[in-house]
Amino acid sequence: MRIGFIGLGRMGANMVRRLLRDGHEVVAYNRTPEKTTEIVGEGAIGSFSIAELVGALEKPRAVWVMVPAGDATEAQIAELLQHLEPGDTIIDGGNTNFHDDVRRHAALKEKGIGYVDAGTSGGIWGLQVGYCLMVGGNDEFVKPLEPIFTTLAPAGGYMHVGGPGAGHYVKMVHNGIEYGLMQAYAEGFEIMHASDYDLDLGGISEMWMQGSVVRSWLLELAARAFRSNGQDLDHLRGFVADSGEGRWTVQEAIDHDVPAPIITLSLQTRLRSRQDDSYGAKVLAALRNEFGGHAVKTE
Repeated sequence: MRIGFIGLGRMGANMVRRLLRDGHEVVAYNRTPEKTTEIVGEGAIGSFSIAELVGALEKPRAVWVMVPAGDATEAQIAELLQHLEPGDTIIDGGNTNFHDDVRRHAALKEKGIGYVDAGTSGGIWGLQVGYCLMVGGNDEFVKPLEPIFTTLAPAGGYMHVGGPGAGHYVKMVHNGIEYGLMQAYAEGFEIMHASDYDLDLGGISEMWMQGSVVRSWLLELAARAFRSNGQDLDHLRGFVADSGEGRWTVQEAIDHDVPAPIITLSLQTRLRSRQDDSYGAKVLAALRNEFGGHAVKTE
């Protein structure tokens, strides 16, 4: 089928490539025209404005938006709405807050335009192994798009999980779980790195992949990281960003009175990683010195 695709970043471009490889026609647009020209060389139909993109699609049109969540997505959808017509559908594949999905669905419904939220996991490896797709929206909008979803996903990796917002809701929780898993691996490897043994952390990662109960794709990536960067990771700074889903997961847990200590602490650890020198840690050191005369380090 033919689909419009907006956003040719690291994930978006590879998603277009996967669609092209399976015989779909993709009308591609990116704010930076050089990326559009590049993907045209690989078989996509290029467009250099939203009006041109919409004009190249057959009715009813479907347009996948793959740009950063928040203001960028809001602006892109607002521009699309200047050109789309009743019967068309917008798919948001970014990391949008599910509350925004519910709001957008209601607003677009009044205009006769469908809205589908597609939580997308797979990162830069999706071209090779496929993207796990957690899709939310009404059946009337989701069903016609299933050829796209089944191309992008590996076997069993696509699911229509519920109504408007459900796709990004499931993706939000997915990323919250990811925070906890990554933090557990990070702490375990730090303990081994600090030990008195001369341990090959890359080798241990690879060994654990063979039958261990802690084997996972994240562990495979840890092995790759140790092999390519050296296990001391000297050239990396321990600054860990987040794209919002962990925060939203914690808030959702609070709103529903669900205890989620692992995910919450993993989020807090990411925040701590962004401080060169924690003021809170300085207060702790000062208090220990005051009540117990414990040694402090000064600059």
